[in-house]
Amino acid sequence: MMLNKALECSTAYLLLGGNLGDRGGNLKRAIALLEEKTGKVISVSSLYETAAWGKTDQPAFLNQAIALETSLSALQVLDHALNIEQELGRVRKDKWGERLIDIDLILFGDEIINIPDKLQVPHPHMQYRKFVMEPLAEIAPDVLHPVLGETILAISRNIEDPLKVKKLII
Repeated sequence: MMLNKALECSTAYLLLGGNLGDRGGNLKRAIALLEEKTGKVISVSSLYETAAWGKTDQPAFLNQAIALETSLSALQVLDHALNIEQELGRVRKDKWGERLIDIDLILFGDEIINIPDKLQVPHPHMQYRKFVMEPLAEIAPDVLHPVLGETILAISRNIEDPLKVKKLII
C-alpha cells in the first residue's frame, strides 16, 4: 500500500513593479500569470507609487507585494518570474532602468538561499528599501526575516531610506 504524501508548500513573497506603459495593468497581468504558473496567490498589497531608485531620471514606479503558496522550489519560482517578465515584454537594458515589469523574489518561507549570480533569498537589500518593505509589511507584518530575526513590520518602521513611497487609494 502506497501512501500519498501531500505536496509541501512554501509561501513565496514577491515584489512586482514597473514604470512604463499601463503600470497597473502590467502588475495585474503578472499576478494572473504567477497564479497560473507558480501557485495560489494568497495575499496582495495595495499599490504604491515610488520615485525611481538608483537611476532617478525616469518615471515613477508602481509597486505591489504578493504572497503565494507554492509547491515549487525557490529557483523554479524565480525561473517562472523571469519567463513572465519576458512574456510581458520586459527588455533588460540598464541596471535600475525603466521597465514594463519587474518581479523579484523577496522571501521564500524561512529559507536562506545563496546561489551566486542567480538567487539570494532573503533579498539582500530589502531591509534598506521602503518601496519593498512598505508593501511587504502590509501583507506580512509578523513574518520574521530569517537572517535579521526581526518582523517585517519592525524592519519597515526603522528604514532610513529617504525615497518617497505613496500608498495609492483606489
